[in-house]
Amino acid sequence: MSKTVKDLTAGTAGGIAQVLVGQPFDIVKVRMQTSAKGTYTGMVHCATGILKNEGPLAFYKGTLTPLLGIGVCVSIQFGVLEWTKRFFASRNVASGTGGPDGKLLSDSQIFSAGVLAGLANGFVSGPVEHIRIRLQTQSSTAPEYRGPFNAIKKIYSAHGIPGVFKGQGVTFVREAAGYGIYFLAYEKLVQREMATKGIKREQLSPLNAVLYGAAAGYALWAIIYPIDMIKSRMQTDGFTPATGQKYTSSLDAVRKVWRAEGLPAFTRGLTPTLIRSPFANGATFLGFEMASRVLNSL
Repeated sequence: MSKTVKDLTAGTAGGIAQVLVGQPFDIVKVRMQTSAKGTYTGMVHCATGILKNEGPLAFYKGTLTPLLGIGVCVSIQFGVLEWTKRFFASRNVASGTGGPDGKLLSDSQIFSAGVLAGLANGFVSGPVEHIRIRLQTQSSTAPEYRGPFNAIKKIYSAHGIPGVFKGQGVTFVREAAGYGIYFLAYEKLVQREMATKGIKREQLSPLNAVLYGAAAGYALWAIIYPIDMIKSRMQTDGFTPATGQKYTSSLDAVRKVWRAEGLPAFTRGLTPTLIRSPFANGATFLGFEMASRVLNSL
């Protein structure tokens, strides 16, 4: 089995773990991001409202899309990341830097690898998250879409490829900035652990994989949360003025949200995100590291 196939497979394991752990928090975040000002007094109010009005299964509404899509997304992230790291390592060997095997990458190399991983991931995460958000925010009593495939079919029939990829520009900005920081934070923590203890990567403890993944998740959201909020607004907006379109572009969304709701709107829903982040991102890196060890032992 090639290294790239192993990376993609391990990334899929990490993505599935991320979705199963993080989905209930994500639906609360999306509801708070996209609701009118004053709809919810806080995370608990939103969560209890969902539980009371829609039942416990509502916290996994739209899960099929991310379970399939995010598994692919994280697979792509780690596949591109690890390929790019190997590319930089080979360059380092040629230039005599990065240690004997070239694997000690510079901060700029790690960040660049993360940016490329994020951009590659964005081609899938954009439409996946768009469909998920449409399902998460639709009425539970009179839903417009019966499921993810029905949503894709209806949106594509009415608005074509641009409709399915609505909010794609801001998605690319979020992914590039976020995953550059995300993987840089994780790799620096892992490198420090390896240097301090004189161990190899496969000797990193599962607990530290979780803790470092959690820390990387906080670094990610510290950078991208306001961008993510605008993405959510764009992906729940109408497709045309006739269907209730509020924003003509992402920049238009920033201006209108700022004028109407002020700075608090850009951090609304942050609390469930911060609670979700260590669990979801810790699970992601744990899933990837453990799956990689199993695959590398075959």
